[in-house]
Amino acid sequence: MALKNISIAGIIAMGIGAIAFFTNPGEEKYQNYADLTLRTEIKDKICARVSQDLGVWLEGQCHILITTASPYLAEVVTQQTKRENFLLFSIYQTNLPLPDPLTNYHVETIGAFGNFFIYQAQQQ
Repeated sequence: MALKNISIAGIIAMGIGAIAFFTNPGEEKYQNYADLTLRTEIKDKICARVSQDLGVWLEGQCHILITTASPYLAEVVTQQTKRENFLLFSIYQTNLPLPDPLTNYHVETIGAFGNFFIYQAQQQ
């Protein structure tokens, strides 16, 4: 009976491993995720601060600026990201050297089962 339980557990573990292997997101998917997340964070945090400090009209200009700079941001993410592929999941480490007056960031993200999870974001 114990051998049967071990066999079932082994089959389940192999199934989960196979699913993790085939759904381990690649670099292109991470770049799309990072670009979207970065634009959203900047718009939500930086543009909101601009609105408080300088007025609502400039918040709209800030959103336009971020949208316009999106190709630059995507290129920075591409150049500044290191991927460690562990087959069942990947760890992405990205250094974001943002222009003044923005703060530089180091972001670590795990990619698994077709999704991304930021587990560390530090200002530098």
